[in-house]
Amino acid sequence: MTAVQPALDGTIPAPTIPAARRRAEDYETWIDEVWPTYLDAAASGRTFTFAEIAEQHRLPEPPDSHMWGRLATRLKEEGYTRTAGWTTSPRPTVHHSGVRTWKGTAAARRTA
Repeated sequence: MTAVQPALDGTIPAPTIPAARRRAEDYETWIDEVWPTYLDAAASGRTFTFAEIAEQHRLPEPPDSHMWGRLATRLKEEGYTRTAGWTTSPRPTVHHSGVRTWKGTAAARRTA
């Protein structure tokens, strides 16, 4: 349980629950929308997870959750990302399971 600080007028603020991200209609539309954000993440040179970028930028969910893996594969196959290691996921729905971390390549930095 977390402590809540009342406002000066004595009211208790309502808890902030992040709104659910919308789900894209189809794969092509989803890819067109998220692709530039992941290219930017790759060009940044930092290590990242796909879920971390999606949450930071409030990207839409794909029509099928397995499409996240296809996105990761496409970015790697096209030479924009490489695997960097593993971490545990902060997402509560996956119970801290292991997830791949990624890092951009020189090609991603040149594209930016």
